[in-house]
Amino acid sequence: MSSKVKNTIIILVIMVILGLAGGLFNYVLLKGKVDDREQKIKELRLYSLDTDVLTEQLIMLSAKVAQLDSILANRKYNIPFDLPQSDFFDFINNVSFSFSPHSYVNIEYEETETGTNFNIYHFLLNGVAEFEDLNRLVYAIEESKLLKKISRVELSNNIKVDADGIAHYLVTFRMRVAIYSSSDDRFYVKNFVENKLEPNPVYDIFYPLIRNEIPPNKEGLLDVQSASLLALIPDGAFLSDVNGNTYLLWEGDKVYLGYLTNINYQANEVNFVLNKGGVVENVTLKLDRKK
Repeated sequence: MSSKVKNTIIILVIMVILGLAGGLFNYVLLKGKVDDREQKIKELRLYSLDTDVLTEQLIMLSAKVAQLDSILANRKYNIPFDLPQSDFFDFINNVSFSFSPHSYVNIEYEETETGTNFNIYHFLLNGVAEFEDLNRLVYAIEESKLLKKISRVELSNNIKVDADGIAHYLVTFRMRVAIYSSSDDRFYVKNFVENKLEPNPVYDIFYPLIRNEIPPNKEGLLDVQSASLLALIPDGAFLSDVNGNTYLLWEGDKVYLGYLTNINYQANEVNFVLNKGGVVENVTLKLDRKK
């Protein structure tokens, strides 16, 4: 074999080796890096939008957000996102701010129940309140925009007599309240409007129909039980009580425990209606002609 042929074969072998080495380097060693770079180029091209396109996308997404927010805001109840425990204390203080001096509410945090999509704060409320105030408290909790529910309640009657001797018929209550808080902000309404928290008047089921406590005569009104009819004048009646105090009354005037309802000039008498602790009586005083 001539040297020329040998050199040709050596060159061919070297070229084959170089070709195999280059293919191995390009298609094996660099393939992962090339794919990674191409993926990054695609991602950069995806977000390489001009300002006009981004503005249009922003307007479209803002409209969708506003639509979703309006739908959630129109719901009667919402579960808030990441609600602090102090929010319920502020809520109860705002509701009870206008309560009467005889009503009060104590708030006690009990526990937190952790769920899959939301948490539940449990609070204990106890105190004494007038029935109207208690009704306002229960209504506000149940009808609040941010979801709250009363899970247990205990009620009993309570009678308080003040320094003037006036009896106040109250309600002793104890209730357990669940406050819901979401761990996801998908259904959260940031600028919500609170529901109407003023209930309609209801009948006080704890007010006794017949009462032993009779309010004192603080206003110094005529006590009909010990009164006498002295004279009848046009559109009025002249009366006196057991202490010698005199009163000039007209129809509709207030007396102790009731009202003067009628002046009968033909029969020379006056008629009263009295409410004695739930027992309604009609009392008639006649003019003593002898006196």
